[in-house]
Amino acid sequence: MSDLKKYDTNGNGKLDPDELALIELEDKRRRMEDADAQRDQQRKMVWFVLFGMLGYPFFVIGAAVLGLTQASDILGSMATIYFPATSLILASFFGASAYQAKKEG
Repeated sequence: MSDLKKYDTNGNGKLDPDELALIELEDKRRRMEDADAQRDQQRKMVWFVLFGMLGYPFFVIGAAVLGLTQASDILGSMATIYFPATSLILASFFGASAYQAKKEG
């Protein structure tokens, strides 16, 4: 109840319609900020996965160039796991986000 006291702007102990409108406005503002933060996080995740997938072959080549043959062999053999794993992580994140948006909407 103490959270609602800060919205009782006239101090009469009740929430009037204009005070309820203020609560709704604050709720809408928070939802917009959360949605914006979620889009930013999704964008960062996509770029991270993209750079990881595009950069992975360069790590393998770089290890081979530096004479780290065992490292390049290990990195090369990990590719069969790395690419599907990162794709599944990304897909599950977007799937969960879409499910949550559908459930809320």
